[in-house]
Amino acid sequence: MSSYIRWFKDLTIENIPEVGGKNASLGEMYSKLLSQGVPVPNGFALTAAAYRFFISENKIDKKIKNILAELDIKNVRALHVAGVKIRGLILKSEFPAAMRAEIIAAYKDLSDFCKKKNVDVAVRSSATAEDLPDASFAGQQESYLNVSGDEEIMIAVKKCISSLFTDRAISYREDKGFDHM
Repeated sequence: MSSYIRWFKDLTIENIPEVGGKNASLGEMYSKLLSQGVPVPNGFALTAAAYRFFISENKIDKKIKNILAELDIKNVRALHVAGVKIRGLILKSEFPAAMRAEIIAAYKDLSDFCKKKNVDVAVRSSATAEDLPDASFAGQQESYLNVSGDEEIMIAVKKCISSLFTDRAISYREDKGFDHM
């Protein structure tokens, strides 16, 4: 089993802490509806552990925490500056070699499954704290559609990770009392 990837066929609602609500729901639909003739696209999820590994391997976790520690979210300018700094840290970071290899291999396997050289995919967030009874994170992070090719996938994944730190996402987590990491 991969350290960073989980295929939809292997996901159930029980996997929310590992892959988030959206991905767990896609897994439920893929395994239960496909057999009933409802077309559900195949795919894979990057795990929450992969996100944490990416952040820690690039040694930006402390930098992110420091930027957010003194932030007054009511100061719109300061919120914007903090978001830009954090997103910049993420976008300048590199994927650890093993993680990059797993993502590219999974994308190749998905393309082979779809019988296309570079299948178009959606790269979307699926936060583990999404759509809770007291908070809804829907729409807080960016989605990237019609992404194809190894490098484009890697860029979209990084942009998706960085979108966890848009001004609105930072403000919402702060307002609802959720940890940013």
